[in-house]
Amino acid sequence: MKVEIAIIGAGGRMGTRIDALASTDPGVEVVARFHRENADQYALAHRAKVLVDFSSERGTRSAIEIAKSTRAALLVGTTGLPDAMKAELKALSASNAVLVAPNTSLGVAVTRRLARLAAELLGPAEWCVDIVESHHDRKKDAPSGTALALSNALGEGGLRVSPDRIHAIRAGDTIGEHEIRFAGPSERIHIMHQAVSRDLFAAGALRAAKWLVGRAPGWYSMDDVLGDDVLGDDVLGDDGPGK
Repeated sequence: MKVEIAIIGAGGRMGTRIDALASTDPGVEVVARFHRENADQYALAHRAKVLVDFSSERGTRSAIEIAKSTRAALLVGTTGLPDAMKAELKALSASNAVLVAPNTSLGVAVTRRLARLAAELLGPAEWCVDIVESHHDRKKDAPSGTALALSNALGEGGLRVSPDRIHAIRAGDTIGEHEIRFAGPSERIHIMHQAVSRDLFAAGALRAAKWLVGRAPGWYSMDDVLGDDVLGDDVLGDDGPGK
């Protein structure tokens, strides 16, 4: 049986790649596509089991309203959302399965795990930590959602990253690079993830959409999607299903 999805932001850089990969995936059918020039897909969206949102604050607002009326699961990859909208998404998780993913890459999920482990092992006493992230010059939010997620992972491990130690670069056509730099007495450790194609995020989004089908209402993350298969049960920590 195919998983029926609706794409919000279908005309954007990520939306077009999700649509393209979905067309070659026998387990997925795109039943509605929303973008700025084509907002008349509301009726078709009622067929969707999962709403996949990679758009803007306005698009995410539409996705929330559709999810409320259809009870479809919602995957949000849109970043830079205001706190009020994040609170609305959290509230929606009481009635819908909601997965918020600033990055749908397997490699980034592993990088978060490594960041937390490194922080736990190093301790805060003699180590300073910086996060350096680079994206294309059309990306509006800075720092990126992924950089903030890495900062949270480090904090969970005991190394707090102050906002002025998160450095954002917006230049050229860089898809996405994130580096964590640990500086200690007489030594340095660098953990880095580089995205070389948006298809890795699109593939991760489709994997997450399939995983969401039939899930109970709750608040989910990519760690939930990938945890059991790749990272081990303990990666879920306090951010597991429904939290």
